[in-house]
Amino acid sequence: MGKIAGRIVDRWARRASDFAHAESARRARLCPPYGPATMTSRPLRVAALGMGWWSGVLADAAKRSTAIELVACFTRSEDKRRAFAAKYRCRAAASYDDILEDESIEAIINTTPNNAHLGTTRMAAEAGKHVFLDKPIANTVAEGIEIARTCEQAGVVLALGYQRRRESHFRWIKSEIDGGRFGKLVQAEGNISRDRLGRINLSSWRYQAAGMPGGVMLQIGIHYVDVLEMLLGPAARVSGMLAQLVLPGDNPDVAGLILEHDSGAISTLTASYASASEYYMMNVYGKEASAYYDLFSGLRHLKRGETTARPVATENNDTIREELEEFVDCVRTGATPETDGFWATRNLAVIKAGVKSAREGRAVDVADVMASGE
Repeated sequence: MGKIAGRIVDRWARRASDFAHAESARRARLCPPYGPATMTSRPLRVAALGMGWWSGVLADAAKRSTAIELVACFTRSEDKRRAFAAKYRCRAAASYDDILEDESIEAIINTTPNNAHLGTTRMAAEAGKHVFLDKPIANTVAEGIEIARTCEQAGVVLALGYQRRRESHFRWIKSEIDGGRFGKLVQAEGNISRDRLGRINLSSWRYQAAGMPGGVMLQIGIHYVDVLEMLLGPAARVSGMLAQLVLPGDNPDVAGLILEHDSGAISTLTASYASASEYYMMNVYGKEASAYYDLFSGLRHLKRGETTARPVATENNDTIREELEEFVDCVRTGATPETDGFWATRNLAVIKAGVKSAREGRAVDVADVMASGE
């Protein structure tokens, strides 16, 4: 290895080590369960940056909450900006700088393309604005670390949008695991699929390899990487396979990962944009109990010695509103969101390890991807 390359690897090894210490501290500061007792009566004044499908989903969720007030928006397209402002009754800002210079705006909801996350989030942090950022945090681990560090050093809250982990069935499984009722966790399997045939716009960065490297696994599979790491703990090593089978373009529409977790448990995850319908599934197996969830059958639970899984009733909760309200609560209390920049960068590193594994035909250590920053 040359001297320059060696210095780069050493630099990222040091940053990965610092990152691990920051992650330990992060866990100690996690935002506690929130609700009427902890939410302030004054709504958080936010601006939306980037106007697309998901910005509308988040704006709709904000309107369902009394904790957050959408007051301004900006995107480079004047038509989109004005249409969004009219729909959500907020101010169409003339520029992003206009928003950043407005001292009455406390936070940014950022749904810009992945490759714009670092620049736009850095500008917000330097202006003292808190940031709710759509996942994934970035397209590279190096940029993910930089985003997390920038917000930490500026003293602003950074929360990543991972609403799937908040679904009540996953919360129920998590509580059973935390209560020790699953015993030793040994395995899990998940699938997240959506039918996108005839529904994609190839001009959109979301469906291009340059804008969303890793394709379907980075765009939607990362949600279940997050859930698997929440339930089974961090993944240490990843094997991956990618394929492009149905959709046009240059990005994988089918993907699979095998995760080897620090705990010794093994999980598998598949993701698809090429299947016949939308589908979500997650089974978690422990020595003393197992849980089975899928979109059509709901949640079921089986204890050791039983022969029939029993259904578990869970509510259909408003996950996107809840993640925005957690963000507000962390801004008000100074606590750390469940999915902050450090956590989100680890999730990204798992995906990147899987993409590298598929390309090189070998298992890849997540720590190596963290160290290289790729």
